[in-house]
Amino acid sequence: MTQGVESDRNSVTSDHMNQVQTDGSLQRGLFDNGADIDPQTRIEALRREIEHNSYLYYAQDQPAISDAAFDSLMRELRSLETQHPEFIDPSSPTQRVGGYVGEQFAPIVHAQRMYSLDNAMDLDELDAWVAHVVEELGSFVPLVCELKIDGSGIALTYEDGRLIRAATRGDGTTGEDVTVNVRTVNDVPLRLRKESLDRIAEVSSAIELRGEVYMPKHSFETLNAAAIADGHQPFANPRNAAAGSLRQKDPKITMKRDLSTFIYATADNAQFSFSSQWDLLQWLRDAGFHVNPDVALCTTAQEVRSFCEHAGEKRATLPYGIDGVVIKVNDFALQDRMGFTARAPRWAIAYKFPPEEKTTLLRAITVQVGRTGALTPVAELDPVTVDGSVVSRATLHNEDEVHRKDVRVGDTIIVRKAGDVIPEILGPVKSLRPQGVPEWHMPQQCPSCGSPVVREQGEAAYRCVSIDCPAQAHERLVHWASRDAMDIEGLGDEVIGRLIDTERVTDVADYYHLDEYDLSTLDMGRVNKQGEAIHLGATIAQKVIAQIKDSTTRGLARVLFGLGIRHVGKTTAQMLVAEFASMEDLMAATEERIAAVEGVGPIIAQSIVDFLHTPDNVAVIDRLAYAGVSMKRLDTHQDVPQTLTGLTFVLTGSLVKSGMTRGDAGDKLKERGAKVTASVSKKTSYVVYGEAPGSKYDKALALGVPVLDEDAFLALLASDQIPQVDVDAAATDTKAPAAE
Repeated sequence: MTQGVESDRNSVTSDHMNQVQTDGSLQRGLFDNGADIDPQTRIEALRREIEHNSYLYYAQDQPAISDAAFDSLMRELRSLETQHPEFIDPSSPTQRVGGYVGEQFAPIVHAQRMYSLDNAMDLDELDAWVAHVVEELGSFVPLVCELKIDGSGIALTYEDGRLIRAATRGDGTTGEDVTVNVRTVNDVPLRLRKESLDRIAEVSSAIELRGEVYMPKHSFETLNAAAIADGHQPFANPRNAAAGSLRQKDPKITMKRDLSTFIYATADNAQFSFSSQWDLLQWLRDAGFHVNPDVALCTTAQEVRSFCEHAGEKRATLPYGIDGVVIKVNDFALQDRMGFTARAPRWAIAYKFPPEEKTTLLRAITVQVGRTGALTPVAELDPVTVDGSVVSRATLHNEDEVHRKDVRVGDTIIVRKAGDVIPEILGPVKSLRPQGVPEWHMPQQCPSCGSPVVREQGEAAYRCVSIDCPAQAHERLVHWASRDAMDIEGLGDEVIGRLIDTERVTDVADYYHLDEYDLSTLDMGRVNKQGEAIHLGATIAQKVIAQIKDSTTRGLARVLFGLGIRHVGKTTAQMLVAEFASMEDLMAATEERIAAVEGVGPIIAQSIVDFLHTPDNVAVIDRLAYAGVSMKRLDTHQDVPQTLTGLTFVLTGSLVKSGMTRGDAGDKLKERGAKVTASVSKKTSYVVYGEAPGSKYDKALALGVPVLDEDAFLALLASDQIPQVDVDAAATDTKAPAAE
């Protein structure tokens, strides 16, 4: 019961131990567990009492009994349900945690799109937005101000008053199913309070409610302290910690992460009998949700500005993170009147706090070597807390950037979070610079291997030219195992570092010659409390070996991306595989042939040819093939007719009717043999457009490229036939919005 809300629950009188609150009235006897009480009646009474006290604690912030008393109720209920399993209900407070679910992240299409918000980056921009609302609606209308919680978006679906589904925000249209994990978050009601159901038009219909899952600051500090003590990498900030905790495969881990929620919206206002955001917030409290109490109904522009100013002033003292204030038109009818742009509601805006800036001492500038040999200067700082997380390092990007900002070792520098996420150095406080501090210059030898570094004409980065550079080898090994490459779960940075240090691997082909003994006996470079060396262990070793074996079937596109060829990203790799069915075909192709692939060009082609004709690289590729790693185009769609072979498609806009992302739609086209590219040209066969398609749609019309709306696209998938398109008619079509 202590999750997420800090409150004093110790001022409880002994009378509470002999009383029960049921639907708001005090009755004697809940704690008198007499033999004459029917078990089912007792179970139902305990559930009502526990749910009522959860409501008082989370929704009203008015706890009525102590934690110990609450825990006693839970223990009794759990015991009775164990004795009488016929009375167990999925909505019981004891049923928050299920078993291990390994592949629970199925896609869920939201009831309505979860839009982003436009931002006001300062108070002047906020005033301009308020003035625009006044101009559009004819007068000032009440506006609701709510703190913008720095968490992870969530959508909760209830049917018959019971929680049936929870999904992440995802791309706004489709999220991930995290129901089993959200059920472990104590302030999410498993069923709505009965007295709130009469405000819903149809109780049996599914209603989708929205808010943020967040991790309180004190919980974040505790989590990171434990991670550091165990030798693990700490989370960067509470937002990342909340999102990562929400997506754990084991819900018991999520339960231990001390998550909380604030709920503040619904997918469809028309499902309720009230007519404003202010009434919605009150209904959410009545229904049992945790609603942020720091809200205001403002009737003047000055009240809005004052709320935002005060929120910024007390930001650091709140027990949770916020990064701004959300301002909404209160009246639902006026919200409908104002409508939406392509990406955001016109009736709401997010005022973003100015990035917090701190000063600290620049102790050193070190150089990191990436997998392609690029040298990156990194500022090593005296640790400083910025926007809720400790910053001790920040990239300086390249030597030109160091000189442009005139940053020198020994400087007192100003640091902030770019976009409230990435540490960024703004520059030095020159008045505090020690005398005689020299400019910094990139070393002329690689700090990892001592080989010469070069800077090619037209490039900002210096590079190590040695193929044997150990730093590059480490980064290549990490990249190969990453999710978008070969997706080998369990091969993280720490494990790979130890594999290199113990000389078990030197290149990616060595992964496929490891066995369980190699991994289970891997010394992790740490000791336990008894001073004994910690090893990876048999259980983890078995899982990693299985993952390595599974990776052999990932296909040529992932192999090309995983090899770390300069300029070859995930999309380029897919374009190459659309043209070349095997590694053998690609290695035999000329530079001109590769450059002719749409989206590749001469610079990338030269990089590919150079890589694939370097003897050391060829040796690694040969060893991968010998180990059974597939070097061919992944053919998982043999039963799908290849009716689109030779055609090139471009996708634009949101496919609202189908709920597909553009990536999903592209995969459907590729299954049928089509190529999918990012830009429209005369070579484009068709442009598929959804809601708010923007400039790609306009360019298609200008070039005379046929366009398919979402209905035509779905018909194409259903019939495997291209619908007839009148290009001239499409050119005069005005139903597609112009904004993207």
